[in-house]
Amino acid sequence: MEGAPDSSVQRAEAARDSGDQHPWRPLRREAWGRWIGFAVLPLLVVAALRLRPALDSQWESHPAHFWLVLSASAVAVALGYTITATARARRDARLLLVSLAFMVSAGFLGLHALATPGVLLGSNAGFELATPVGLLLGGALVAASSLELSPATSLRLIRRWSVLVGAVAVVLAAWAVASLARVEPLDQVLEQEELEGWQRLLGAAGVACYAAASYGYFLIYRRRRARFVFAVTLAFALLAEAMVVIGVAVNWRISWWEWHVLMLAAFCVIAWSARSEWREERFSALYLDETLAGAKEASILFADLQGYTAFSEKSDPAAVAEMLNTYFARLVPAMKDSGGEVHQIIGDALMVVFNKGGDQPDHAVMAARAGLLLQKEASEIAGSHPGWPRFRVGVNSGSVLVGVVGGARGHRKHDLVGDTVNLAARLEAQAPVGEVVIGKDTYELLPTGTTVESLPRLEVKGKSEPVDAFVLKALPASKAP
Repeated sequence: MEGAPDSSVQRAEAARDSGDQHPWRPLRREAWGRWIGFAVLPLLVVAALRLRPALDSQWESHPAHFWLVLSASAVAVALGYTITATARARRDARLLLVSLAFMVSAGFLGLHALATPGVLLGSNAGFELATPVGLLLGGALVAASSLELSPATSLRLIRRWSVLVGAVAVVLAAWAVASLARVEPLDQVLEQEELEGWQRLLGAAGVACYAAASYGYFLIYRRRRARFVFAVTLAFALLAEAMVVIGVAVNWRISWWEWHVLMLAAFCVIAWSARSEWREERFSALYLDETLAGAKEASILFADLQGYTAFSEKSDPAAVAEMLNTYFARLVPAMKDSGGEVHQIIGDALMVVFNKGGDQPDHAVMAARAGLLLQKEASEIAGSHPGWPRFRVGVNSGSVLVGVVGGARGHRKHDLVGDTVNLAARLEAQAPVGEVVIGKDTYELLPTGTTVESLPRLEVKGKSEPVDAFVLKALPASKAP
Protein backbone atom coordinates (compact mmCIF):
# COMPACT_ATOMS: atom_id res chain seq x y z
CA MET A 1 0.00 0.00 0.00
CA GLU A 2 2.21 2.76 -1.27
CA GLY A 3 1.57 6.13 -2.86
CA ALA A 4 1.52 9.86 -2.26
CA PRO A 5 -1.59 11.23 -0.56
CA ASP A 6 -2.44 13.93 -3.06
CA SER A 7 -1.69 11.99 -6.22
CA SER A 8 -3.72 8.92 -5.21
CA VAL A 9 -6.80 10.98 -4.43
CA GLN A 10 -6.43 13.11 -7.53
CA ARG A 11 -6.01 10.08 -9.77
CA ALA A 12 -9.09 8.39 -8.34
CA GLU A 13 -11.19 11.56 -8.67
CA ALA A 14 -10.06 12.02 -12.26
CA ALA A 15 -10.96 8.42 -13.03
CA ARG A 16 -14.36 8.93 -11.41
CA ASP A 17 -15.05 12.01 -13.53
CA SER A 18 -14.00 10.26 -16.73
CA GLY A 19 -16.14 7.22 -15.94
CA ASP A 20 -13.16 4.85 -16.30
CA GLN A 21 -12.53 3.94 -12.68
CA HIS A 22 -15.28 1.35 -12.38
CA PRO A 23 -15.34 -1.14 -15.27
CA TRP A 24 -18.92 -2.36 -14.94
CA ARG A 25 -20.20 -4.78 -17.50
CA PRO A 26 -21.04 -2.61 -20.54
CA LEU A 27 -24.03 -3.00 -22.83
CA ARG A 28 -22.94 -4.49 -26.11
CA ARG A 29 -23.67 -2.42 -29.18
CA GLU A 30 -25.67 -5.18 -30.87
CA ALA A 31 -27.98 -5.39 -27.82
CA TRP A 32 -29.19 -1.82 -28.25
CA GLY A 33 -31.70 -2.72 -30.94
CA ARG A 34 -33.22 -5.54 -28.91
CA TRP A 35 -33.60 -3.40 -25.78
CA ILE A 36 -35.09 -0.45 -27.67
CA GLY A 37 -37.47 -2.75 -29.52
CA PHE A 38 -38.50 -4.29 -26.21
CA ALA A 39 -39.24 -0.81 -24.85
CA VAL A 40 -41.21 0.42 -27.87
CA LEU A 41 -43.25 -2.74 -28.44
CA PRO A 42 -45.80 -2.19 -25.58
CA LEU A 43 -46.83 1.20 -26.98
CA LEU A 44 -47.21 -0.25 -30.46
CA VAL A 45 -49.39 -3.04 -29.06
CA VAL A 46 -51.73 -0.73 -27.17
CA ALA A 47 -51.95 1.63 -30.15
CA ALA A 48 -52.94 -1.28 -32.40
CA LEU A 49 -55.54 -2.46 -29.91
CA ARG A 50 -57.07 1.01 -29.62
CA LEU A 51 -57.18 1.41 -33.39
CA ARG A 52 -58.71 -2.05 -33.86
CA PRO A 53 -61.02 -2.62 -30.86
CA ALA A 54 -62.02 -6.00 -32.25
CA LEU A 55 -58.50 -7.21 -31.49
CA ASP A 56 -58.77 -6.12 -27.86
CA SER A 57 -60.52 -9.30 -26.79
CA GLN A 58 -61.70 -10.00 -23.25
CA TRP A 59 -60.20 -12.52 -20.85
CA GLU A 60 -61.46 -12.42 -17.26
CA SER A 61 -59.49 -14.53 -14.83
CA HIS A 62 -59.55 -13.39 -11.23
CA PRO A 63 -56.90 -15.81 -9.92
CA ALA A 64 -54.52 -14.83 -12.75
CA HIS A 65 -55.00 -11.15 -11.90
CA PHE A 66 -54.42 -11.76 -8.20
CA TRP A 67 -51.21 -13.74 -8.66
CA LEU A 68 -49.86 -11.44 -11.37
CA VAL A 69 -50.23 -8.34 -9.20
CA LEU A 70 -49.02 -10.15 -6.09
CA SER A 71 -45.95 -11.39 -7.96
CA ALA A 72 -45.09 -7.84 -9.00
CA SER A 73 -45.50 -6.75 -5.39
CA ALA A 74 -43.25 -9.57 -4.14
CA VAL A 75 -40.46 -8.72 -6.58
CA ALA A 76 -40.70 -5.04 -5.59
CA VAL A 77 -40.51 -6.00 -1.89
CA ALA A 78 -37.40 -8.09 -2.47
CA LEU A 79 -35.74 -5.27 -4.41
CA GLY A 80 -36.68 -2.71 -1.77
CA TYR A 81 -35.24 -4.83 1.03
CA THR A 82 -31.93 -5.61 -0.66
CA ILE A 83 -31.38 -2.08 -1.92
CA THR A 84 -32.19 -0.62 1.50
CA ALA A 85 -29.48 -2.76 3.09
CA THR A 86 -26.92 -1.51 0.57
CA ALA A 87 -28.11 2.09 0.89
CA ARG A 88 -27.59 2.04 4.66
CA ALA A 89 -24.23 0.27 4.43
CA ARG A 90 -22.91 2.75 1.85
CA ARG A 91 -24.86 5.76 3.14
CA ASP A 92 -26.08 6.42 -0.39
CA ALA A 93 -29.26 8.49 -0.68
CA ARG A 94 -29.89 7.54 -4.31
CA LEU A 95 -30.25 3.91 -3.37
CA LEU A 96 -32.37 4.88 -0.38
CA LEU A 97 -34.85 6.76 -2.59
CA VAL A 98 -34.99 3.88 -5.06
CA SER A 99 -35.64 1.40 -2.25
CA LEU A 100 -38.43 3.58 -0.87
CA ALA A 101 -39.96 3.72 -4.35
CA PHE A 102 -40.04 -0.07 -4.51
CA MET A 103 -41.48 -0.30 -1.00
CA VAL A 104 -44.34 2.10 -1.66
CA SER A 105 -45.07 0.48 -5.04
CA ALA A 106 -45.08 -2.97 -3.46
CA GLY A 107 -47.45 -1.88 -0.71
CA PHE A 108 -50.00 -0.32 -3.04
CA LEU A 109 -49.76 -3.25 -5.46
CA GLY A 110 -50.56 -5.54 -2.54
CA LEU A 111 -53.69 -3.51 -1.81
CA HIS A 112 -54.65 -3.68 -5.46
CA ALA A 113 -54.34 -7.48 -5.42
CA LEU A 114 -56.79 -7.60 -2.50
CA ALA A 115 -59.41 -5.89 -4.66
CA THR A 116 -59.55 -8.78 -7.14
CA PRO A 117 -63.22 -9.83 -7.39
CA GLY A 118 -63.91 -13.15 -5.72
CA VAL A 119 -60.47 -13.29 -4.10
CA LEU A 120 -60.07 -12.22 -0.48
CA LEU A 121 -61.50 -8.69 -0.05
CA GLY A 122 -63.19 -8.12 -3.42
CA SER A 123 -64.10 -4.87 -5.18
CA ASN A 124 -63.04 -1.67 -3.44
CA ALA A 125 -62.56 1.66 -5.22
CA GLY A 126 -59.55 2.70 -3.16
CA PHE A 127 -57.78 -0.61 -3.57
CA GLU A 128 -58.53 -0.66 -7.30
CA LEU A 129 -56.97 2.80 -7.61
CA ALA A 130 -54.02 1.79 -5.45
CA THR A 131 -51.83 0.86 -8.40
CA PRO A 132 -51.69 4.29 -10.10
CA VAL A 133 -51.35 5.98 -6.70
CA GLY A 134 -48.50 3.71 -5.63
CA LEU A 135 -46.74 4.02 -8.97
CA LEU A 136 -47.08 7.81 -8.85
CA LEU A 137 -45.47 7.98 -5.41
CA GLY A 138 -42.77 5.57 -6.53
CA GLY A 139 -42.23 7.62 -9.69
CA ALA A 140 -41.70 10.80 -7.70
CA LEU A 141 -39.09 9.04 -5.57
CA VAL A 142 -37.15 7.54 -8.49
CA ALA A 143 -37.26 10.86 -10.34
CA ALA A 144 -35.65 12.48 -7.31
CA SER A 145 -33.12 9.65 -7.09
CA SER A 146 -31.87 10.34 -10.63
CA LEU A 147 -30.46 13.67 -9.44
CA GLU A 148 -26.84 13.91 -8.29
CA LEU A 149 -27.50 14.81 -4.66
CA SER A 150 -24.89 16.71 -2.70
CA PRO A 151 -23.02 14.87 0.07
CA ALA A 152 -24.78 16.99 2.70
CA THR A 153 -28.24 16.26 1.28
CA SER A 154 -27.42 12.57 0.96
CA LEU A 155 -26.26 12.41 4.55
CA ARG A 156 -29.41 14.15 5.83
CA LEU A 157 -31.61 11.66 4.00
CA ILE A 158 -29.63 8.66 5.24
CA ARG A 159 -29.86 9.91 8.82
CA ARG A 160 -33.64 10.05 8.43
CA TRP A 161 -34.08 6.69 6.72
CA SER A 162 -36.23 5.32 9.55
CA VAL A 163 -38.48 8.40 9.40
CA LEU A 164 -38.83 8.02 5.63
CA VAL A 165 -39.67 4.32 5.92
CA GLY A 166 -42.19 5.19 8.62
CA ALA A 167 -43.73 7.84 6.36
CA VAL A 168 -44.20 5.23 3.62
CA ALA A 169 -45.91 2.92 6.11
CA VAL A 170 -48.19 5.75 7.35
CA VAL A 171 -49.22 6.73 3.81
CA LEU A 172 -49.96 3.11 2.95
CA ALA A 173 -51.95 2.55 6.12
CA ALA A 174 -53.88 5.81 5.66
CA TRP A 175 -54.87 4.83 2.12
CA ALA A 176 -55.97 1.37 3.28
CA VAL A 177 -58.10 2.83 6.09
CA ALA A 178 -59.65 5.48 3.83
CA SER A 179 -60.41 2.81 1.22
CA LEU A 180 -62.04 0.45 3.70
CA ALA A 181 -64.03 3.33 5.23
CA ARG A 182 -65.00 4.42 1.70
CA VAL A 183 -64.05 8.02 2.39
CA GLU A 184 -64.92 10.34 -0.50
CA PRO A 185 -63.78 10.21 -3.30
CA LEU A 186 -63.10 6.52 -2.63
CA ASP A 187 -66.74 5.74 -1.87
CA GLN A 188 -67.84 4.56 -5.31
CA VAL A 189 -67.01 1.13 -6.75
CA LEU A 190 -65.50 1.56 -10.20
CA GLU A 191 -67.58 0.08 -12.98
CA GLN A 192 -64.48 -0.13 -15.17
CA GLU A 193 -60.89 -0.12 -13.98
CA GLU A 194 -60.13 3.04 -15.92
CA LEU A 195 -58.93 6.45 -14.83
CA GLU A 196 -61.34 9.36 -15.17
CA GLY A 197 -61.22 13.01 -14.18
CA TRP A 198 -58.84 13.62 -11.29
CA GLN A 199 -57.66 10.05 -11.62
CA ARG A 200 -56.25 10.81 -15.06
CA LEU A 201 -54.15 13.53 -13.46
CA LEU A 202 -52.56 10.80 -11.33
CA GLY A 203 -51.72 8.89 -14.46
CA ALA A 204 -50.30 11.94 -16.24
CA ALA A 205 -48.17 12.85 -13.22
CA GLY A 206 -46.93 9.26 -12.98
CA VAL A 207 -45.96 9.22 -16.65
CA ALA A 208 -44.05 12.48 -16.17
CA CYS A 209 -42.22 11.17 -13.09
CA TYR A 210 -41.13 7.90 -14.66
CA ALA A 211 -40.19 9.62 -17.92
CA ALA A 212 -38.02 12.06 -15.94
CA ALA A 213 -36.47 9.17 -13.99
CA SER A 214 -35.77 7.22 -17.16
CA TYR A 215 -34.13 10.25 -18.76
CA GLY A 216 -32.11 10.97 -15.62
CA TYR A 217 -30.78 7.43 -15.44
CA PHE A 218 -30.04 7.48 -19.16
CA LEU A 219 -27.76 10.45 -18.50
CA ILE A 220 -26.06 8.40 -15.77
CA TYR A 221 -25.70 5.54 -18.25
CA ARG A 222 -24.04 7.85 -20.78
CA ARG A 223 -21.40 8.70 -18.17
CA ARG A 224 -20.86 5.22 -16.76
CA ARG A 225 -21.78 2.88 -19.63
CA ALA A 226 -22.92 0.24 -17.16
CA ARG A 227 -25.37 -2.36 -18.37
CA PHE A 228 -27.20 -2.34 -15.04
CA VAL A 229 -27.90 1.41 -15.32
CA PHE A 230 -29.34 0.87 -18.78
CA ALA A 231 -31.59 -1.87 -17.39
CA VAL A 232 -32.87 0.54 -14.73
CA THR A 233 -33.44 3.17 -17.43
CA LEU A 234 -35.47 0.65 -19.44
CA ALA A 235 -37.46 -0.48 -16.38
CA PHE A 236 -38.55 3.06 -15.56
CA ALA A 237 -39.51 3.59 -19.20
CA LEU A 238 -41.70 0.47 -18.97
CA LEU A 239 -43.37 1.84 -15.84
CA ALA A 240 -44.03 5.13 -17.65
CA GLU A 241 -45.65 3.11 -20.43
CA ALA A 242 -47.68 1.18 -17.86
CA MET A 243 -49.08 4.47 -16.57
CA VAL A 244 -50.02 5.43 -20.15
CA VAL A 245 -51.79 2.12 -20.69
CA ILE A 246 -53.65 2.39 -17.37
CA GLY A 247 -55.30 5.55 -18.65
CA VAL A 248 -56.68 3.99 -21.84
CA ALA A 249 -57.19 0.30 -21.03
CA VAL A 250 -60.61 -1.35 -20.75
CA ASN A 251 -61.30 -3.70 -17.87
CA TRP A 252 -60.31 -7.35 -18.47
CA ARG A 253 -59.29 -6.65 -22.07
CA ILE A 254 -55.87 -7.51 -23.51
CA SER A 255 -54.82 -3.86 -23.18
CA TRP A 256 -55.82 -3.96 -19.50
CA TRP A 257 -53.70 -7.04 -18.89
CA GLU A 258 -50.80 -5.35 -20.67
CA TRP A 259 -50.13 -2.77 -17.97
CA HIS A 260 -50.10 -5.48 -15.32
CA VAL A 261 -47.49 -7.38 -17.33
CA LEU A 262 -45.49 -4.17 -17.87
CA MET A 263 -45.28 -3.60 -14.12
CA LEU A 264 -44.05 -7.11 -13.44
CA ALA A 265 -41.62 -6.91 -16.37
CA ALA A 266 -40.15 -3.62 -15.12
CA PHE A 267 -39.40 -5.00 -11.66
CA CYS A 268 -38.10 -8.27 -13.09
CA VAL A 269 -35.73 -6.46 -15.46
CA ILE A 270 -34.08 -4.73 -12.51
CA ALA A 271 -34.02 -7.91 -10.41
CA TRP A 272 -32.55 -9.99 -13.24
CA SER A 273 -29.93 -7.36 -14.06
CA ALA A 274 -28.96 -7.01 -10.39
CA ARG A 275 -28.63 -10.77 -10.06
CA SER A 276 -26.22 -10.86 -13.00
CA GLU A 277 -23.97 -8.26 -11.35
CA TRP A 278 -21.10 -9.22 -9.07
CA ARG A 279 -22.70 -10.02 -5.73
CA GLU A 280 -20.50 -7.61 -3.77
CA GLU A 281 -21.33 -3.99 -4.55
CA ARG A 282 -24.17 -5.28 -6.72
CA PHE A 283 -25.78 -1.85 -7.02
CA SER A 284 -22.55 0.13 -7.34
CA ALA A 285 -23.39 1.31 -10.86
CA LEU A 286 -26.20 3.38 -9.31
CA TYR A 287 -24.16 4.93 -6.51
CA LEU A 288 -23.89 8.68 -6.23
CA ASP A 289 -20.57 10.05 -7.51
CA GLU A 290 -19.55 10.78 -3.93
CA THR A 291 -20.15 7.16 -2.93
CA LEU A 292 -18.24 5.87 -5.95
CA ALA A 293 -15.15 7.95 -5.31
CA GLY A 294 -15.33 10.72 -2.76
CA ALA A 295 -12.45 12.32 -0.87
CA LYS A 296 -13.09 12.45 2.88
CA GLU A 297 -11.21 13.18 6.06
CA ALA A 298 -11.08 9.98 8.05
CA SER A 299 -9.18 8.12 10.74
CA ILE A 300 -7.90 4.60 10.16
CA LEU A 301 -7.09 2.09 12.88
CA PHE A 302 -4.97 -0.97 12.18
CA ALA A 303 -4.31 -3.72 14.70
CA ASP A 304 -2.53 -7.04 14.42
CA LEU A 305 -0.92 -9.62 16.67
CA GLN A 306 2.82 -9.49 17.31
CA GLY A 307 4.14 -13.04 17.24
CA TYR A 308 1.14 -14.47 15.41
CA THR A 309 3.27 -16.38 12.89
CA ALA A 310 5.38 -18.00 15.59
CA PHE A 311 2.29 -18.90 17.62
CA SER A 312 0.67 -20.46 14.53
CA GLU A 313 3.78 -22.47 13.77
CA LYS A 314 3.86 -24.17 17.14
CA SER A 315 0.10 -24.45 17.73
CA ASP A 316 -2.64 -26.67 16.39
CA PRO A 317 -4.85 -24.88 13.80
CA ALA A 318 -7.85 -25.35 16.09
CA ALA A 319 -5.98 -23.55 18.88
CA VAL A 320 -5.12 -20.69 16.51
CA ALA A 321 -8.76 -20.38 15.45
CA GLU A 322 -9.88 -20.41 19.08
CA MET A 323 -7.44 -17.62 19.91
CA LEU A 324 -8.57 -15.43 17.01
CA ASN A 325 -12.24 -16.05 17.66
CA THR A 326 -11.86 -15.23 21.33
CA TYR A 327 -10.15 -11.94 20.53
CA PHE A 328 -12.43 -10.83 17.71
CA ALA A 329 -15.65 -11.88 19.42
CA ARG A 330 -14.92 -9.16 21.95
CA LEU A 331 -12.94 -6.62 19.92
CA VAL A 332 -15.21 -6.31 16.88
CA PRO A 333 -18.30 -5.31 18.91
CA ALA A 334 -16.11 -2.95 20.93
CA MET A 335 -14.98 -1.20 17.75
CA LYS A 336 -18.55 -0.91 16.47
CA ASP A 337 -19.72 0.47 19.81
CA SER A 338 -16.92 3.03 19.54
CA GLY A 339 -18.42 4.33 16.29
CA GLY A 340 -16.03 2.59 13.92
CA GLU A 341 -16.79 0.54 10.84
CA VAL A 342 -14.90 -2.75 10.86
CA HIS A 343 -13.70 -2.59 7.29
CA GLN A 344 -11.99 -5.94 7.15
CA ILE A 345 -10.34 -8.75 9.08
CA ILE A 346 -7.47 -10.49 7.34
CA GLY A 347 -5.95 -13.28 9.38
CA ASP A 348 -4.91 -11.64 12.62
CA ALA A 349 -5.21 -8.08 11.29
CA LEU A 350 -8.11 -5.76 11.96
CA MET A 351 -8.87 -2.55 10.04
CA VAL A 352 -11.40 -0.07 11.44
CA VAL A 353 -12.54 3.15 9.74
CA PHE A 354 -13.97 6.28 11.33
CA ASN A 355 -15.90 8.90 9.34
CA LYS A 356 -16.22 6.79 6.22
CA GLY A 357 -19.66 8.27 5.68
CA GLY A 358 -18.59 11.82 6.46
CA ASP A 359 -20.80 12.08 9.56
CA GLN A 360 -18.20 11.87 12.36
CA PRO A 361 -16.36 15.20 12.64
CA ASP A 362 -14.56 14.01 15.81
CA HIS A 363 -13.27 10.89 14.03
CA ALA A 364 -9.69 11.30 15.31
CA VAL A 365 -10.83 11.31 18.95
CA MET A 366 -13.12 8.35 18.32
CA ALA A 367 -10.34 6.36 16.65
CA ALA A 368 -7.82 7.16 19.39
CA ARG A 369 -10.28 6.21 22.11
CA ALA A 370 -11.12 3.01 20.22
CA GLY A 371 -7.42 2.14 20.05
CA LEU A 372 -7.04 2.45 23.80
CA LEU A 373 -10.22 0.42 24.34
CA LEU A 374 -8.96 -2.30 22.00
CA GLN A 375 -5.74 -2.66 23.97
CA LYS A 376 -7.63 -2.68 27.27
CA GLU A 377 -10.01 -5.43 26.10
CA ALA A 378 -7.23 -7.44 24.48
CA SER A 379 -5.07 -7.21 27.62
CA GLU A 380 -7.88 -8.59 29.74
CA ILE A 381 -8.21 -11.55 27.38
CA ALA A 382 -4.47 -12.11 27.17
CA GLY A 383 -4.25 -12.02 30.97
CA SER A 384 -6.11 -15.34 31.05
CA HIS A 385 -3.98 -16.79 28.24
CA PRO A 386 -0.30 -15.96 28.92
CA GLY A 387 0.95 -17.75 25.81
CA TRP A 388 -1.22 -15.83 23.38
CA PRO A 389 0.28 -13.08 21.17
CA ARG A 390 -0.59 -9.45 21.93
CA PHE A 391 -1.87 -6.64 19.75
CA ARG A 392 -0.12 -3.63 18.28
CA VAL A 393 -2.29 -0.69 17.17
CA GLY A 394 -1.66 2.18 14.79
CA VAL A 395 -3.97 5.14 14.11
CA ASN A 396 -3.63 7.79 11.43
CA SER A 397 -5.90 10.59 10.18
CA GLY A 398 -6.13 12.50 6.93
CA SER A 399 -7.61 12.54 3.46
CA VAL A 400 -8.71 9.25 1.91
CA LEU A 401 -10.53 8.32 -1.28
CA VAL A 402 -13.56 6.20 -0.40
CA GLY A 403 -14.99 4.35 -3.36
CA VAL A 404 -15.55 1.20 -5.37
CA VAL A 405 -12.54 -0.66 -6.76
CA GLY A 406 -12.48 -3.87 -8.73
CA GLY A 407 -13.26 -5.38 -12.11
CA ALA A 408 -16.36 -5.84 -14.22
CA ARG A 409 -16.56 -9.61 -13.74
CA GLY A 410 -14.53 -10.05 -10.61
CA HIS A 411 -14.41 -8.98 -7.00
CA ARG A 412 -15.60 -5.42 -6.34
CA LYS A 413 -15.25 -3.71 -3.02
CA HIS A 414 -16.04 -0.40 -1.37
CA ASP A 415 -12.54 0.44 -0.23
CA LEU A 416 -10.30 3.23 1.00
CA VAL A 417 -7.13 4.33 -0.76
CA GLY A 418 -4.52 6.97 -0.10
CA ASP A 419 -1.38 7.64 1.86
CA THR A 420 -3.38 8.07 5.09
CA VAL A 421 -4.29 4.38 4.95
CA ASN A 422 -0.76 3.32 4.10
CA LEU A 423 0.78 5.28 6.96
CA ALA A 424 -1.72 3.88 9.48
CA ALA A 425 -0.54 0.38 8.56
CA ARG A 426 3.11 1.42 8.82
CA LEU A 427 2.55 2.96 12.27
CA GLU A 428 0.89 -0.21 13.49
CA ALA A 429 3.85 -2.28 12.29
CA GLN A 430 6.21 -0.19 14.43
CA ALA A 431 4.01 0.09 17.50
CA PRO A 432 5.23 -1.50 20.74
CA VAL A 433 3.24 -4.54 21.82
CA GLY A 434 0.23 -3.51 23.87
CA GLU A 435 0.48 0.14 22.82
CA VAL A 436 -1.28 2.54 20.43
CA VAL A 437 0.87 4.64 18.09
CA ILE A 438 -0.72 7.65 16.42
CA GLY A 439 0.45 9.84 13.56
CA LYS A 440 1.10 13.56 13.76
CA ASP A 441 -2.14 14.43 11.95
CA THR A 442 -4.15 12.42 14.47
CA TYR A 443 -2.32 13.96 17.42
CA GLU A 444 -3.07 17.49 16.20
CA LEU A 445 -6.81 16.68 16.18
CA LEU A 446 -6.89 15.38 19.76
CA PRO A 447 -8.09 17.59 22.64
CA THR A 448 -5.89 19.43 25.12
CA GLY A 449 -4.97 17.14 27.96
CA THR A 450 -4.13 14.14 25.79
CA THR A 451 -1.16 12.21 27.19
CA VAL A 452 1.40 10.95 24.70
CA GLU A 453 5.05 9.93 24.53
CA SER A 454 7.03 11.14 21.55
CA LEU A 455 8.85 8.51 19.52
CA PRO A 456 12.04 9.08 17.58
CA ARG A 457 11.18 10.03 14.02
CA LEU A 458 10.25 6.81 12.24
CA GLU A 459 11.66 5.57 8.97
CA VAL A 460 8.71 3.91 7.24
CA LYS A 461 8.46 2.13 3.93
CA GLY A 462 7.22 4.29 1.08
CA LYS A 463 8.05 7.64 2.73
CA SER A 464 11.01 9.68 1.59
CA GLU A 465 11.28 11.46 4.94
CA PRO A 466 10.97 10.18 8.52
CA VAL A 467 7.56 10.74 10.12
CA ASP A 468 6.52 11.98 13.54
CA ALA A 469 4.67 9.52 15.73
CA PHE A 470 3.50 9.26 19.33
CA VAL A 471 2.56 6.55 21.77
CA LEU A 472 -0.92 7.39 23.03
CA LYS A 473 -1.26 6.93 26.78
CA ALA A 474 -4.53 8.58 27.73
CA LEU A 475 -7.29 10.88 26.55
CA PRO A 476 -9.16 13.37 28.74
CA ALA A 477 -12.46 12.03 29.94
CA SER A 478 -15.27 12.60 27.45
CA LYS A 479 -17.86 15.16 28.43
CA ALA A 480 -21.32 13.91 29.30
CA PRO A 481 -23.89 14.68 26.60
